[in-house]
Amino acid sequence: MAYTQVLIAGFGGQGILFAGKFLAYKGLLEGKEISWLPSYGPEMRGGTANCSVIISDTPVGSPIVSNPDILMVMNLPSLDKYENAAVAGSKVFVDSTLIERKLTRQDVSAYYIPATKLAQEAGIPTLANMIMIGKMIKETSIVSFDDITDGLKKVVSAKRAELLDLNLKALQMGYNYEG
Repeated sequence: MAYTQVLIAGFGGQGILFAGKFLAYKGLLEGKEISWLPSYGPEMRGGTANCSVIISDTPVGSPIVSNPDILMVMNLPSLDKYENAAVAGSKVFVDSTLIERKLTRQDVSAYYIPATKLAQEAGIPTLANMIMIGKMIKETSIVSFDDITDGLKKVVSAKRAELLDLNLKALQMGYNYEG
């Protein structure tokens, strides 16, 4: 029985909620039980944002993720706030472009991805979030990378269809990142 709690955190405007929504829809398309709970500070852009996603084989009782199995952080305040909340043995994904320090814990697996730098270099500066998600999928298999476009179609609106290929590119960059 799989029951995986994911916490994604960063600044508003980094696509934190979008990344979580994508993960939730992808899990839903795979027949999993899902919970997606966004949370953000009073300022959308520049304030703090986090998103709790639970992907399970059984119904989800509470949408709150207090102790994540998977933690993805895209700014230093989020790492400072949530690092110690992750359960022992969890996987922690860090945008190393924006977070210079390493984790202080030894009982978790840390992945340092320069996602913001990679996104800027690839000409997709707003998609560091999806690079991080791609790496998360590769290292955790929380959802399948097969039919990844189907999940994207659920979160990229038809009027923004030109962003579908760019998001796919970002996911592939993260999935294939070796660092």
